[in-house]
Amino acid sequence: MAQLKSIKKWFWWHRWSSLICTLFLLMLCVTGLPLIFGDEIDGWLNPTYYADLPKNTPMANLDGMVKVAHTRYPKQLVTFIFVDDDEPQVLVNMATSWNPVDPLRHSLQFDSRTGKLLNDEPPYSQKPASFIDIMLDLHRGLFIDLPGELFLGLMGVLFVISIISGVVLYGPFMKKLDFGIIRGDKSRRLKWLDLHNLLGIATALWLLVVGATGVMNELSTPLFGLWQMTDVKAMLSKYHGKPLVKQDELSSVQAAYNTTKKTLPGMQVMSLVYPGNAFGSPYHYLIWTKGNTPLTSQLFSPVLVDAKSDKLAAVVKMPVYLRALELSRPLHFGNYGGTPLKIIWVLFDLVAIVVLISGVYLWVVRRKFYKNYFDRLTEAELIESSPQTIAS
Repeated sequence: MAQLKSIKKWFWWHRWSSLICTLFLLMLCVTGLPLIFGDEIDGWLNPTYYADLPKNTPMANLDGMVKVAHTRYPKQLVTFIFVDDDEPQVLVNMATSWNPVDPLRHSLQFDSRTGKLLNDEPPYSQKPASFIDIMLDLHRGLFIDLPGELFLGLMGVLFVISIISGVVLYGPFMKKLDFGIIRGDKSRRLKWLDLHNLLGIATALWLLVVGATGVMNELSTPLFGLWQMTDVKAMLSKYHGKPLVKQDELSSVQAAYNTTKKTLPGMQVMSLVYPGNAFGSPYHYLIWTKGNTPLTSQLFSPVLVDAKSDKLAAVVKMPVYLRALELSRPLHFGNYGGTPLKIIWVLFDLVAIVVLISGVYLWVVRRKFYKNYFDRLTEAELIESSPQTIAS
């Protein structure tokens, strides 16, 4: 009877963990499909036309771009600069204050090779959300930010439980059947059950990876908050009491960029966060860099450069939990292996949708005869019984 009790427990976990999270998982699968090709879709819907220059054309001086931005908006602050590694563009982000929800936050788009202003975008609060923005906000947090992220993280945990329990149950349920069999001569429900089992076990590893990395991604906000309250706070403690650096006291941002490139010659500079930003340091340029290989391009290393002297202050060591978060992002969306891997991710996503829908169907149409099946089943009957009958 111990075997029967164990299977009953696993079956209970599989059924209810699956049912509770299925509708939300379906939403995540559907919204995740366009996000796999999010960059490509955004580029297609909002194309930018750049000057036709050689690929090895060096980047223009960042100070010149900042000067143009300040000339157009002399009363505003530069909050950060983003250097795109996919397209030849630099985005200079500006705001009227350091308030992270400033309604007048906006960015100016420059050609990174010529320094020419390409687009002076309206404030983010006045811009209509793009299709990819909508899909990402829904996928990440149900449009309610941190509470939605934590809720979807919980749904992800239930999804991981359902996968593990499904794998544990697969062996006993399929003991008398050939792997991959679809009994087309039986009832519709039994055919869907065979299909559900086959697709579920065939994609179990992928589902487990995507589910676990999805949970990790949903924890990004509290994990970065923890890092700021611990490591970053300790690192900046020696500056406590010193006056904050004002923007008219800042040294050259191009010099800070050069300092970083000299310190980490094999890394790409992705963004330069100005002193005073809520996500940076009051005394430094916080410069985010990444590697050039498929793996290291997903691992970001922050560098602190003194905002007045442009001297290197520190190359910050990221904690293990943030390294795990960085690795989970490309695994979740399949964006570390180019277009072929993205296509594979789409196919797996479509299969996952079938698995989820078939699971709901099997629960809805289950026969009343089987409602208390386990209560009447002895261990001897379990051995002789059809695995598919137990699964129902």
